[in-house]
Amino acid sequence: MKIVTFIKNWSLPIAMLAGVATYYVYVNMHFLDFTHDFVNEALHGYIQPSLIFCMLFVSFCKVDFNQLKPKRWMIWPLLIQTMAFVSLGAIIIMSPDSKWKVVIESAMLCMICPTAAGASVVTSKLRGNASAVVSYTCIINLAASIITPAIIPLLDEGENGITFWSSFFLILRKVFPTLIFPLVIAFTLKKLAPEIHGKIKSLKNLAFNLWIVSLALAIGVTVKAIVHSNEPLVSLAGIAMSSLVCCVMQFYIGRKIGNHYHESIACTQSMGQKNTVFAIWMGATFMNPVTAMAGGFYSVWHNMINSYQLYVERKRTA
Repeated sequence: MKIVTFIKNWSLPIAMLAGVATYYVYVNMHFLDFTHDFVNEALHGYIQPSLIFCMLFVSFCKVDFNQLKPKRWMIWPLLIQTMAFVSLGAIIIMSPDSKWKVVIESAMLCMICPTAAGASVVTSKLRGNASAVVSYTCIINLAASIITPAIIPLLDEGENGITFWSSFFLILRKVFPTLIFPLVIAFTLKKLAPEIHGKIKSLKNLAFNLWIVSLALAIGVTVKAIVHSNEPLVSLAGIAMSSLVCCVMQFYIGRKIGNHYHESIACTQSMGQKNTVFAIWMGATFMNPVTAMAGGFYSVWHNMINSYQLYVERKRTA
């Protein structure tokens, strides 16, 4: 029982270590080398999106839709994230040949990246307002879908001839199936099939368990990106440090704003916990592909912070 309790209490760091171990075990089983392309395509194209979809669907079934409305505190995280993204983009536009370009782009990704699908799950574990986190998740995803296509074409990265509308619809196509669609299904199910909705709502830890699996896979993908990167160690260190600074700063600012509006947990998680799968995709699609690793590093940092927060909450309620 002590082992089971330990695993439950430290599920986030255990999932991270499992992701690292699984990657190294898998790539060293050379008789499975022929499966690498298939596994890579399945992971990015089907498994990760499906896990995020299911996790959000279960979380949305637990949310009170009457509380899904913007709150006053949401203005400040939204302004800070979007203005930081625009300001960093302006630095690159004015100094396109800067040796710090990759580091700055990494910071841009970490600032504008929308709130993670698991943020409402962790918020519930911390006894915060999960409905408010869901509201902000929708708002920041919409903002990111508009602001990033406006700035990214000016950075001279990504596909040739990329325009606002092409990048806008690419991002919208990425966001809609894994964010809006599960929200619509959960709302429809509540209205048309309340008994089924109630049974899903009663599943206590399903969303969190899905988050754990998704985290292990994301860490495995991050390790793969680092191992196969040809970037010099200095660049990788710069990206890692950039993502760490952005992570700590957003958790700190989120707590300060949240304390002022008596929504400390919701605001902290909304700002600090990121959809790093989206950040990895956006970096690989629109910017220098090496910046995709910023999302991977950020995943490590914010889950370390979440692990500590959950530890403090367990100590407080023990």
